[in-house]
Formats: sequence, structure tokens, C-alpha cells
Amino acid sequence: MNIVAIIPARYASTRFPGKPLIDIGGKTMIQRVVERVSQCTSVSGILVATDDERIYNHVISLGAQCIMTSAHHPSGTDRCLEAWQLSGIHADAIINVQGDEPFVDPTQIDQLAQLISKHDVQIATLAKKITAVEMLFDPSKVKVVMNDDGAAMYFSRQAIPYNKSIAPEQWLEHHAYYKHIGLYAYKSAALKSICALPPSTLEMAESLEQLRWLQAGYSIEVGITEIETPAIDTPEDLLNVLREHI
Repeated sequence: MNIVAIIPARYASTRFPGKPLIDIGGKTMIQRVVERVSQCTSVSGILVATDDERIYNHVISLGAQCIMTSAHHPSGTDRCLEAWQLSGIHADAIINVQGDEPFVDPTQIDQLAQLISKHDVQIATLAKKITAVEMLFDPSKVKVVMNDDGAAMYFSRQAIPYNKSIAPEQWLEHHAYYKHIGLYAYKSAALKSICALPPSTLEMAESLEQLRWLQAGYSIEVGITEIETPAIDTPEDLLNVLREHI
């Protein structure tokens, strides 16, 4: 199976404008992401998808491939589709790697590649068991529940499931809760189809695009990872990363 990794990198972030080009220990964030993905054994190509000439020129200067895309995409998924279509590269599946995770683990991408290579899997993602109560009740950390076959049943910013018979501070002692890791893999046909879907009521309520896919009847396979990788959404996140990783 031919699998291509695409890294959406948008300049105009609301909380941290220009973050793909910020310096992290002598390398830009987007450079670190590209280098991490380059260590994967399962992808045949890597594309950065951006809407900004500064990011485009920087990525090209690194010797990596970059595609200019529209500035009006509502999500990284839509940007991935346009970049893939403009590239002309044949791909049986596409992996969407977040451009704001400079320490993404290559083995997680390879794990996703294994999942999406299964004949009956159209969309795949990852989750990690939650071990801290603060994370469980943090609405910025998306939670996921799976069925017995490992497919997602629902994603939420709330702690799910609600354990009505236990005090909230003890929920982790009585049930396994999972945080969604925002990496996605899609079969190419599925990527085209989900990008054509209109926004759904569940998606708009939780501001989570994957709920649009579930509500439309798509199945999302969830792999379990033990690896925690920090995302950089704000300048404060950058300071934490510099303290812990550089």
C-alpha cells in the first residue's frame, strides 16, 4: 500500500500566529515535524500543505516538498485533500500529521499506517489512556470511547462516560478513560468522501470534525498508544516544551 504523510501548516493561528516558523532549539517547528516523519518506515512520501509563502519558502529551503493550498479551508483534513490532489502523487492512503507537534513519535505514524492498511479500515486514529484527573476534565483535551472492536463510538470535550455512582475525582480508579491523539489516517476514497460532507450538528456542538464522520456513518478505528507528545497551541505551550525537551 502506498501511504503519503501530509503535514498541514497554517500561518494564521488564532492563539499563536506564525507558529510553524517559531524556533525550537535552533530548528523551526515545521522542520522538526518533517524530520520526525522522515524517520517513518511506512510512508513513501511527505508533503507540507500550507497557505503561506513564508512557510512554503522555508520548507522548500529545507529540501522538503510543499504545496500551496487555499487559505479558506475549515480544517487540516480539507487542506490535506487539496494538497494531495494538487501533488498528483498516487496514494492509497493519507496520514494527516499535526504540524504543531514537533516531537511526534515516528512509531505512532507507523502504527497508524498499519491500521489503515487493513482491508476494512477507512479511517484510523490513536488514543492514550488518561492517568491525570486534570486532563480528564480539561475541555481542550478530547476524549474518546470505543466499542469492543476498537472503533470509536463518540468523541467529546467532556469526560465520557459519566460515572454517576462515583465521585468525579475517583473516576479514573474505576474506569479506563482515553484521550484522543490528533493523528489521522484515511483511505484516499474515504478522504474525498468525508471532505464532501456538510458540517453536522454534533460537530458544531463540540467543534470536533471527526463527529461529522461518525454522524454520517463512517467507522473510525482507534489504536492505543502509550506515547505522549506535546502539541504547541500557545506561547505558554512553547515555554513548557523548551523546559522539558530542549
